[in-house]
Amino acid sequence: MAQAPQPMIHEDALPGSEANLDPAPDWRPRYPGSGRLAGKVALITGADSGIGRAVAALFAREGADIAILYLCEHEDAEATAAIVRAEGRRAIAIAGDIGDKAFCERAVAEVVAKLGRIDVLVNNAGEQHPDQDITDISEQQLRRTFQTNIFGMFFITQAVRPHLEPGSAIVNCTSVTSYQGSKELLDYSATKGAITAFTRALSENLVDEGIRVNAVAPGPIWTPLNPSGGASPEKLATFGESTPMGRPGQPNEVAPAFLFLACEDASYMSGQVLHPNGGTVVNG
Repeated sequence: MAQAPQPMIHEDALPGSEANLDPAPDWRPRYPGSGRLAGKVALITGADSGIGRAVAALFAREGADIAILYLCEHEDAEATAAIVRAEGRRAIAIAGDIGDKAFCERAVAEVVAKLGRIDVLVNNAGEQHPDQDITDISEQQLRRTFQTNIFGMFFITQAVRPHLEPGSAIVNCTSVTSYQGSKELLDYSATKGAITAFTRALSENLVDEGIRVNAVAPGPIWTPLNPSGGASPEKLATFGESTPMGRPGQPNEVAPAFLFLACEDASYMSGQVLHPNGGTVVNG
């Protein structure tokens, strides 16, 4: 039997530190809260930085307590927890690899023990590694990318599922690459296609239980993922310029899509994908 991919084996600096990123991504919510997640508890994977931090900040402003799951960037995770607490909400940060099923089970048990419940699951954590040719992708990298991006999403969802009641929501992070591909991100794009299909299938599976499942498919967003090794130097030099808007997006331009799908504003939506991608037109 093949050995399971081991955590934190990278040829780059992923996941990357937001504390060291210049210019700093803009995570700050753009408007006052209105209680759209009042009394809720949200578990957000990859919430230490980037899109995950912006989602945590916005959810907290809207009244949710936040469980931050992250791999190893402790400084970033503590900064996100401080942001949540500054909004008057509870925050806990749990470090570990979501590609490890046992970790997911332990983490969910800790969240329920400390925060009492889980109402919203945001599957945001992911990794990517650029390669010019399919023959450059090692077996270890292929397994590792799938282990984090799709196996990890299954594992954490399986662990959370028994705690979700009618009215709960799951929001998955897919990507524009699921729809238009990326010649440098073959394995990553394949996982994002799987996430889009998983979102639609899980929606069908849970809709009768009153649990909504949707996804967000961001375009190029300025987070630690790309400058820490997730994009080639050539692509990084013109990052986001190929979008119709001619620039990369900021995390706080994506977070409201997650909020909409997580709250009752989207009570008649399930199995759908929102596309904050700078104006790129895609089908689906």
